[in-house]
Formats: sequence, C-alpha cells, structure tokens
Amino acid sequence: MTNNRENVLIEALPYIRDFSNSIMVIKVGGHAMVDPNVMSDIIQDIVLLRFVGIRPVIVHGGGPEITEKMECMGKKSEFVGGLRITDDETMEIARMVLVGSINTRIVSLIGQHGGKGVGLSGKDGKMIMAKKKSLQSIMIEDVEHSVDLGWVGDTEVIDTDIIDIVLEKGYIPVISPIAMDVDGNALNINADMVAGDIASALHAKKLVLLTDVPGLLSDISDRSTRISRVSIKDVENLIDDGVISGGMIPKMRSAASSVECGIERVHIIDGSVSHSLLLELFTDGGIGTMVYMDQ
Repeated sequence: MTNNRENVLIEALPYIRDFSNSIMVIKVGGHAMVDPNVMSDIIQDIVLLRFVGIRPVIVHGGGPEITEKMECMGKKSEFVGGLRITDDETMEIARMVLVGSINTRIVSLIGQHGGKGVGLSGKDGKMIMAKKKSLQSIMIEDVEHSVDLGWVGDTEVIDTDIIDIVLEKGYIPVISPIAMDVDGNALNINADMVAGDIASALHAKKLVLLTDVPGLLSDISDRSTRISRVSIKDVENLIDDGVISGGMIPKMRSAASSVECGIERVHIIDGSVSHSLLLELFTDGGIGTMVYMDQ
C-alpha cells in the first residue's frame, strides 16, 4: 500500500512525461514581488521544473514595488483599464525597479536553488519591439474622455533568438517587460500581456500567470467563488458584465489571445499558496482558473 508521498510522485508522473522538453512561460507578479518567502517558493518550483526536463521562461512584473517606490518619491499611481499611466519619471522608476532590482533578485534566487538564470529585458537583442499605446477612452460622469497612458506600449514583434540561445544552453531566462520602439524609446508593457506574447512566439505548451487571487472570482470579495474554467469566447462578455475587472482584464485578455495563438492551456493561479505552481501542473485537481478553447 502506497503512502501519501508515493501517491504524490505517482500522480505527477504522467504530467512530467507529457511536459518533458516543453516550454512553459511563467509570469511572476503580485504579492510574490514583495514577500521573499513566497518568491523563494516560486523560484524553487521553477528550478525543479527545469531539472525534470521542462524549459521554463520567467516573465516578471513588479506593480506593487513600482507603486511603493513611487509613493516614496511622492508620486501617486494612476491606472486606466488595469494599466499604469507612465510619464517620464514613472518610466524611470519602472525601469529601475523592474530591471535593476527585481530581475537581478530573481536571477540570484535561481542560483541559490541550484539553477542557472539569465536576466534580460525586452530591449536586449531587440527581443520586444513595441509601439506607444493609443489614447484610451474612459467614462467620467457619463462623459467619454480620452486618456494618454504615456510610455505604455503594445507589442509589435517578438524576436525569440536570444531566448532560444539561453534555453538551449540550459539557462532559465528571466525577462523584464520593458520594450523598445523604433526610435529607441523605452516602453512599459503590462507583464501579463508580455508573457502571453512571448508564450505565443515560443509556441509554449503552457502559460501560467501567478497573481494574488485564487483565479477569476465571480464575486471579487469572496475567494470561494473561483471560476475553475473559462472558454476564450466568454472573456469579453465577462468583461462587459463586470465579472472581469481592474487588473484581471489584461490577464484574461492575454490568456485568451495566447490560447487563440496555439497555447494549449493558460492557468491563472494564486502565487501566494505554497508551491502553487507544482500543485497546478502536477496534480489532478487544479487550484486556479484555466482558460481554454472550446472544441
């Protein structure tokens, strides 16, 4: 008779076999950015994925840390549709936090857990070429207004050459969502969207978005209302109905776009749950929201 530990390994075996040598893009964000214990658990999981034959690619955000740094400098964060308005000063803060702080910290953690990480930004090797986002329309007291988000971009081209080289040599790429336009300007792109774009360009088997909630909630104030499965055809309706709102909008749109581009499944899970990544990927009962295409 097998014990619980043996059952865990037996349950994981078919998933490990199925995922072997596949690429998985994992977006790390939310509370993990400011809680070292949570971040350490996540990176430990990702290093384990590498050692069982999966090729993980990390894309990280840093929203909480950017907001905290802005507050320390006397600036208030403003958001439209879940996207941060980014003026010149905010762009410099974002670049400092994302590239100079978070990226290097993740690379160091990978090394501590026995892996090999390489820090990259979207500007390296012209990996992410983007254009400035168009004016965004918002309603204020039933009047439509146009808002300029500043140095916020939309991906135009993903060149995977540098990622392919890093993966081929056995390293784990760690990518900051700072892109470049044709004039060399830095553009801040939502990390969820970047993760989806990179996953699509790499033809990844899975995209996993780590966040602060158990997944998509039908009632944002009640964590027990998790929706375990969402078809991509329902995403825009759920946005219109207000079920998907705020920072979950770019996550769900990124997930839907990735599935449309050929990613088998996209998972949105709570990164603050200990070893949530392994629980989602290697057990029969998922813990987040899975986005899929109706057959």
